[in-house]
Amino acid sequence: MSIEKLAREQVQALTPYQSARRIGGSGDVWLNANESPFDNAYTVSGQGLNRYSSCQPNALINAYADYAGVATNQVITTRGADEGIDLLLRAFCEPNQDSVLICPPTYGMYAVSAENQGIATTQVPLTADWQLDMAEIDSALEADTGIKLIFVCSPNNPTGNLINRDDIEALLTRTQDRAIVVLDEAYIEFSPEATCTDLLARFENLAILRTLSKAFALAGLRCGFTLASPAIISLMLKVIPPYPVPVPVAQIAEQALSEAGLARMKYQVLDLTANRAYLQAGLSMLPGVEVHPGFGNYLLITLDDADAVFERLGRAGMIVRQTAVANSLRISIGNRDECEKVLAFIRQQLSE
Repeated sequence: MSIEKLAREQVQALTPYQSARRIGGSGDVWLNANESPFDNAYTVSGQGLNRYSSCQPNALINAYADYAGVATNQVITTRGADEGIDLLLRAFCEPNQDSVLICPPTYGMYAVSAENQGIATTQVPLTADWQLDMAEIDSALEADTGIKLIFVCSPNNPTGNLINRDDIEALLTRTQDRAIVVLDEAYIEFSPEATCTDLLARFENLAILRTLSKAFALAGLRCGFTLASPAIISLMLKVIPPYPVPVPVAQIAEQALSEAGLARMKYQVLDLTANRAYLQAGLSMLPGVEVHPGFGNYLLITLDDADAVFERLGRAGMIVRQTAVANSLRISIGNRDECEKVLAFIRQQLSE
């Protein structure tokens, strides 16, 4: 018997999430993972490492609660927002019994994490303008009484658009006492006016995913947060592994959330927003290229021969991302030099 045959059936059949590093390639312009181009400096004390860390460091929880404008008992910190997804699945879904609802095209880890735990996925695609199809979601909820989690991403990855707030509120109202609406706000710092944190006071069935990976330029730190009602947070704490926050991670995250750290983040967001506008304007002038409005630190474009352009970019050392949207490329917003290089290369390719 092969080792593979000893694995769980779900794992044998699982198609893993294709992370940016897994399928990246080689190059010097990395615009495929929605990372920040800013490499900020931090200091760690290197002391106290002989002891286990606190499960939920008070200083870190207090800092993020202050930043997000919520109470401390509405915050849990995790190893990236991805662990928040995993904990919600563990807390609310019975394997081989319950299911989750996702609205593609969207972030792929929702479905992969569910499949890994033996939890079925119901898909209700977004509408043509990439909004929630409320009628079809209602039909899905009627047909599948086992739906426990509904994942919504805003700004949505990979399309870049914001989900209508009225639809989010309507979804929360319809699913009270029935399901948890998990709102992924990984990119909310680029559109802070669109946050739904104020809805936490009205809806106990709302959970909001956050991360330091994007606007805070800390993708390598693997530090995320879930904002939710105290009831949801208490359930997540029941299933979180012990000591999830390494001491150096907490120290760096606290610095990022300090007054100086927040000021730096906001300045860098302004810089990236200007670069996004530059890239959007330049790409929009190219024949055959449609640039979709973006509210995160990336743009989705559709064009003929997207696969060929992707391959040529890669050979030239410029790594972008292919998506499930037909004939599309997702381009992360880098520094101005990186944006200029990608724009010039695509312009050249399309003129040949």
